[in-house]
Amino acid sequence: MDAAEFRKRGKEMVDYVADYLEKIEKRQVFPDVEPGYLRPLIADCAPQDPESFEDVFKDIEKIIMPGVTHWHSPYFFAYFPAASSFPALLADMLCGGIGCVGFSWAASPACTELETVMLDWLGKMVDLPEEFLAGNDGQGGGVIQGSASEATLIALLAARTKTIRQMQSEKPELTEAEIMGRLVAYASDQAHSSVERAALIGAVKIKNVPSDDTFSVCGSALKKVLDEDKAAGLIPFFFCATLGTTPCCSFDKLLELGPICNKENIWMHIDAAYAGSAFICPEFRHLLNGVEFADSFNFNPHKWLLVNFDCSAMWVKKRSDLIGAFKLEPLYLQHHHQESGLVTDYRHWQIPLGRRFRSLKLWFVLRMYGVKGLQEHIRKHIRLSHQFEHFVLQDGRFEICAEVVLGLVCFRLKGSNELNEALLKSINDAKKIHLVPCHLREKFVLRFAICSRMVESTHIKFAWQHISQLATDLLKTWEQNHHQQ
Repeated sequence: MDAAEFRKRGKEMVDYVADYLEKIEKRQVFPDVEPGYLRPLIADCAPQDPESFEDVFKDIEKIIMPGVTHWHSPYFFAYFPAASSFPALLADMLCGGIGCVGFSWAASPACTELETVMLDWLGKMVDLPEEFLAGNDGQGGGVIQGSASEATLIALLAARTKTIRQMQSEKPELTEAEIMGRLVAYASDQAHSSVERAALIGAVKIKNVPSDDTFSVCGSALKKVLDEDKAAGLIPFFFCATLGTTPCCSFDKLLELGPICNKENIWMHIDAAYAGSAFICPEFRHLLNGVEFADSFNFNPHKWLLVNFDCSAMWVKKRSDLIGAFKLEPLYLQHHHQESGLVTDYRHWQIPLGRRFRSLKLWFVLRMYGVKGLQEHIRKHIRLSHQFEHFVLQDGRFEICAEVVLGLVCFRLKGSNELNEALLKSINDAKKIHLVPCHLREKFVLRFAICSRMVESTHIKFAWQHISQLATDLLKTWEQNHHQQ
């Protein structure tokens, strides 16, 4: 394909994507395929001779689309949102076109410098304390990670290195292996599974701190676990606080937890993957109060801020903590500006060496929506979640299972877990809308997350009427079956 054909085909692809998104609600939100559907539809091995773009293009609708779950459909209410917008898609195209691998300043100065500035912009939008910003001479700063899972792992590994070095300077007789064997990380029993996975990869113990009846971790619960572990000779070194947990969007009590972590010399990382975007609205910023006690903070613009995946924003108070943990300097990666003080080499801030020019899409979106446009997007989703909550509360057969703060509603039929499992199955089998469940304590609960950029009040109304009708049908057969037994 030469440049002339690329121009032509590029325009066709833009039209195809625009049509796909414009007409997405006409597509069934969840596919009809069975596992293994795709292999028989394509050749056994790559073609020896080139095929035409037409042939490839034809196969998108024939082979790919039948197996796509349409995350941007207004009938998609599962997981959390995956952000998407036309400015971000255009920026991603430019990113692919430039194709730099921005591991150091010299590898592409614009790639590095735009990221530093964009993370300062974003930090100011959520009103982060000054020490998290790079500015011209700050100690902190931001980096774009691929996902919140990576951010948690990076924070945990940096905390581990910091603690081992500290312990060895205080007690030189201790070996690294002895210290490692005693290290403990902590997170809420509601925290995302990626926190436990970070501890697995980091080869350290992790303990769940029990959450309270609002599914939040409070100071006394953390203190109790810390006291027990210290008495047993263990070394607490890392706590991951969650703002907006995956099961029910609950918030750990930062103002109680932060001072404890600071006093005990424990690295506090805040994972606000989904909820963090809402902090750009002044009326939700109080949910971040206590961030001043944290060592690192992360949220995903690629969930709720109209920036396409992947774009996970992470800030640290002391960037030397990250760089100190991961810095290696082979000659082929060195450059003569690296000691200038004005230069960030992001390879020291992340797991992979290579990185894409991800700050472009942040720059495009922040400029083309403006803070006000993004705030309106967040507020609209939250209004719609309260509309759904209102429908649930009006129906005596259902209950709300956790406070609705942002764009997630946790609800269920009053009754057994089996009944609610049957309801979810009938919802997802019908394939008109898509939901996923969670467990809250011993209860099987349905999660209804406002996800799509295209979702409107009419889609919420449709979803509720559909769920309500399926519940009526289910309860009828359920009662008949119970009478027969």
